[in-house]
Amino acid sequence: MLTKRLIACFDIIGDRVTKAVNFQDNIDVGPAEDLALLMYEEQIDELIFYDITASAEKRKLNIDTVRRVAKCVFIPFAVGGGIRNLSDMQEALKAGAEKISIDSMAVRNPEIITQGARAFGSQCIVLSTQVKRTQKSVKIPSGYEVYIDGARVATGMDAIDWIKRGQELGAGEICINSIDNDGTVSGYDIQLMKLAEEAVSVPLIASGGAGSPSHLKELFTETASQAAIISSMLYSPRLKRNYRVAELKEYLLSENINVRPTRIRKEP
Repeated sequence: MLTKRLIACFDIIGDRVTKAVNFQDNIDVGPAEDLALLMYEEQIDELIFYDITASAEKRKLNIDTVRRVAKCVFIPFAVGGGIRNLSDMQEALKAGAEKISIDSMAVRNPEIITQGARAFGSQCIVLSTQVKRTQKSVKIPSGYEVYIDGARVATGMDAIDWIKRGQELGAGEICINSIDNDGTVSGYDIQLMKLAEEAVSVPLIASGGAGSPSHLKELFTETASQAAIISSMLYSPRLKRNYRVAELKEYLLSENINVRPTRIRKEP
């Protein structure tokens, strides 16, 4: 049985982590370096860093913040936002990232997926996509549309068709961000993830909606998703309480869901 992964996702503005609801109304959480160190000490499985305004502002990724965060963590670390070409990818990898997440630029230039996979390996390329429910139509048969630029711009593209193409182009992993469920702590979009798992064979990361341990159980038992982004549960100021990584993993293990147990750290 494959081990399921819990991922903390940082939506970065400047050098600070923020949290939004439906990709809007971001509120400040704290410095990226401090939160990265906390998540590492909590034994989160992976970290994703999104420079969420880079694409809309048509600028490069904030590489200095990537470099500082990378010095704090020794777990798989993906970065995205403002990745425009192979040079940007290489710069991010040299700064300490292990994976590159591409989103808006992949829609504008799909060949960047293939170029990245050929240069660095498919396992290094994560296709991230922002998805919103819409009316089913001939153009969007799944009823889910792709958005770009921080969920600001509708593309008219069907989300399921897009992730199929992303896999064909060489993406080794796909992260699906539900705009409708983002920050709502109402649970993941299970229907969306089921459609995705029927369409592709690469690992899937579900994002948007986690608010309680039962939401993780639902995701991992009802879909084939290999990983879950759980940012709001860990550090959203909007929640009455936040969860420790250890208690989430203990709960999942008690429900016979295979996750990497947290280790007891010895006191110095």
